[in-house]
Amino acid sequence: MSITGRRVLVTGGGSGAGADLALGFARAGAAEVVICGRRVAALEGVAAQHGAIRALPCDVTDEASVQALFAQAGRVDVVIANAGQADSAPFARTTLEQWNAMLAVNLTGVFLTFREGMRQFDGWGRLIAVASTAGVKGYAKVAPYAAAKHGVMGIVRSLALEVARGPVTVNAICPGFLDTEMTEHSIKVIAEKTGRTLAEARAALEGISPQNRLYRPNEVTSAALWLASDGAAGVNGQGIVISGGEA
Repeated sequence: MSITGRRVLVTGGGSGAGADLALGFARAGAAEVVICGRRVAALEGVAAQHGAIRALPCDVTDEASVQALFAQAGRVDVVIANAGQADSAPFARTTLEQWNAMLAVNLTGVFLTFREGMRQFDGWGRLIAVASTAGVKGYAKVAPYAAAKHGVMGIVRSLALEVARGPVTVNAICPGFLDTEMTEHSIKVIAEKTGRTLAEARAALEGISPQNRLYRPNEVTSAALWLASDGAAGVNGQGIVISGGEA
């Protein structure tokens, strides 16, 4: 599973799964891990934890910004489209602004990141999207988010067929609720909207998993390290689900 000497780019690398991915690849021997996002201070905080990590600003919803990112990063071998955002509302009360925001970050961001990543590959390459179980099933009150994540799986499956005869693979990792800052925000929103305590709201999300827990960011990192390895060369167009057996 060695990725020694590979150069890696991770979007949304300032916190949560993105930060864990950056540190995991750096510690596994990557020559350099470029992380990007809109919160520069957060990115610099992650970069300060390992000498192989470099932080660059980027808005993945903006084409020029993503193109500038890859120009500054230099050639990379592994591109991980991790940047994402969640929101929830009953469908009838979902605004067009909410819909557009979910698609911009969670779907268009993956499209732009994958496109620029693929354009600069020099032979071997890995494209990995951090999607969600919402990319393979539905959940109430998150239709725009689920639509975007289903769209990511469409990109992954379609692009995988385009690259299948070469040394590039395209896959997604689809975790359930992760124990990250984004989930903590969701817990607070649930508590505010339902009158539950934070502990009750957290327990409700944990209860979705047959293992009755939130998933650890390093579980996503472990899957990504495997997908980036030569041992996963035959894995292409797949969504690796981390859900404890959730149907």
